[in-house]
Amino acid sequence: MTTAESASEPSQAGEFDLGKLLAERGAERYELHTRHLNHQLPRMLHTIGFDKVYERAEGAYFWDADGNDHLDMLAGFGVMGLGRHHPVVRKALHDVLDAGLADLTRFDCQPLPGLLAEKLLAHSPHLDRVFFGNSGTEAVEGALKFARFVTGRPRVLYCAHAFHGLTTGSLSVNGESGFRDGFAPLLPDTAVPLGDLDALERELRKGDVAALIVEPIQGKGVLEGPPGWLRAAQELLHRHKALLIADEVQTGLGRTGDFYAYQHEDGVEPDLVCVAKALSGGYVPVGATIGKDWIFKKVYSSMDRVLVHSASFGSNAQAMAAGLAVLSVMEDEQIVANVRATGEQLRSRLAALTDQYEMLAEVRGRGLMIGIEFGRPRSLKLRSRWAMLQAARKGLFAQMVVVPLLQRHRILTQVSGDHMEVIKLIPPLIIGEREVDRFVDAFTAVMDDAHNGGLVWDFGKTLVKQAVANR
Repeated sequence: MTTAESASEPSQAGEFDLGKLLAERGAERYELHTRHLNHQLPRMLHTIGFDKVYERAEGAYFWDADGNDHLDMLAGFGVMGLGRHHPVVRKALHDVLDAGLADLTRFDCQPLPGLLAEKLLAHSPHLDRVFFGNSGTEAVEGALKFARFVTGRPRVLYCAHAFHGLTTGSLSVNGESGFRDGFAPLLPDTAVPLGDLDALERELRKGDVAALIVEPIQGKGVLEGPPGWLRAAQELLHRHKALLIADEVQTGLGRTGDFYAYQHEDGVEPDLVCVAKALSGGYVPVGATIGKDWIFKKVYSSMDRVLVHSASFGSNAQAMAAGLAVLSVMEDEQIVANVRATGEQLRSRLAALTDQYEMLAEVRGRGLMIGIEFGRPRSLKLRSRWAMLQAARKGLFAQMVVVPLLQRHRILTQVSGDHMEVIKLIPPLIIGEREVDRFVDAFTAVMDDAHNGGLVWDFGKTLVKQAVANR
């Protein structure tokens, strides 16, 4: 047997068996995380009763060891746009692995990146070129670098409460102080209020602004500027020779009922667009910075600059195959149309409950990105309980709703942001009437309990004690 032949055959003695490993040690999941990873995560999950053990998942559902299904209204923070384990994406990944491609040689041009770029650009008719990285924060980092380079200016504007990532560049345009605290010095970027054109123009007049980066709908709180604001901001930016960057990492790929959220407003054509999350199919991390031809040509202005911005795993075959499969499914299964119809059904049914529950202040959003905001009740009895929670920590009532949704109704949701009384719904884009019915029925039951002084308030007292202890 030749050396090459022996090297190609697996060693039976040292063969890796993933199934066996999980069977033997899967029950240690929370202990392993406590010992070796972020020890606060299991602590938090135990505290709020989210320390579940999910055995398998498919589509918009998880199943626990007892065979109970759990409805996913979180989609892995938006990663699972097509739900879990979509058969078309799974097949594409099996196919690309079986193909044995000469991937990441660094000195050739494989077809899959070009094909995925072509597909993405077909949905982005005013844009011309794509850079593929590995995550949303990388997509944002690329956009920040490109904007600074092509304008020759140091400062990027961002909106209060924005979330653009947690690496140092993207953290510099993160509008939440809780993420920024302790990581200074950051880049010299500046926040402006969402929707405030006067504040934007004041900063632009200083002449050092490269760009404004904005989520067309903010993930934290599910907030957007007033009608016409984004187009007016674009006109101001271009008048001052600055760029508009649309962060569509969470809102893109159909989430809001159009392929991109900025497309809800006529005439908005960002200079750079960032996408990620759902493009992965839930399997292989991928991010994309999409931009105008002149921007890419100025950044990559010569052969000497061919690798001036690159990523070691960028454009890898598995990620590209996943992205191509995702876009194919979106077209074949008319995902955007489903989002528009199902999202309107879900939002309107929830909005109709605001007259029924005095602690339900507003339901807002677009497509399948919906914010449910709670507010101070009118009645004296409920006001005293509300005040108790607010005094301990803002956001506890929303958490008080999220927990029974999971514990009693097996529905996974999230509080939209720290110190916010908002629940955000970002379910898989494939849900339909059955899932809408299940969520609305469960939410109604929890709100009935909260307004009638039921068991939900017992958990509220636990949250208050925990909040006070953590001060």
